Amino acid sequence: MAAFRRWKEQRLARADESRKGSVDEAIAELVQLLNGQERFCTTSSCAGRLLLAQAPAPGFNGYEVQKKNCSWLMVTHQLCAKEDVMTALQKATGDTVFKFEPFILHVQCQELQDAQLLHSVAIDSGFRNSGITVGRRGKIMMAVRSTHCLEVPLSHMGQLMVTEEYVDFLVQIANRKMEENMKRIDRFYKCLQLALKSELSMSNSPHGMIQKIHSVYTHRRKRKQDKEPGLCTSSENKEESKTEDDPETTLSFFF
Repeated sequence: MAAFRRWKEQRLARADESRKGSVDEAIAELVQLLNGQERFCTTSSCAGRLLLAQAPAPGFNGYEVQKKNCSWLMVTHQLCAKEDVMTALQKATGDTVFKFEPFILHVQCQELQDAQLLHSVAIDSGFRNSGITVGRRGKIMMAVRSTHCLEVPLSHMGQLMVTEEYVDFLVQIANRKMEENMKRIDRFYKCLQLALKSELSMSNSPHGMIQKIHSVYTHRRKRKQDKEPGLCTSSENKEESKTEDDPETTLSFFF
């Protein structure tokens, strides 16, 4: 515990090395809640963003623009308008891709059971691509991730390859994804608060450890059976689990 505490103090004292240089406003309270717990330390995060990325010539790789060395012609953590994208495209000289990247959060955890708690909260909040990794030296990381991304090439060598109407169509789709993304973040924050309060109450009882919140691994094995609801399951999430049977949701791996 002492070693984790020292590492956490050093980590949080370091300067933010992200392009923005600070935590996104939409998840500031969530990050503060996690770091306020002795057993958690956030290492990286993004609330979700819409961006127009341009690859350095001639580094365009098919339909993918890598983050490394690419330039951002437009980026926002809010909803955007077609005009925002069209204005940014006027600055394009290479190959551009319009993207929606959902919320992502990496948290180092003191114990495996702490990571399992976060994992259950993430899954029940709609972040069904979340997973836990344990490094060779025992480093426990929990990644909160989602699958509702969007990535579409728009221009080649500075020339727009689609119509303005199609750009408007993409922006509408991306905005809907961003709205859903914000709902999931809010759900995750509220579910986490509930989980921490519930765990504190149970820890004060003799059988608290036995009655701890069911891990997501048990939750998944019994998904198709009649069972008690998870940590913080809404009717929206139940419906979502029927329609989003994505194979990537099984990512819970250990090294």
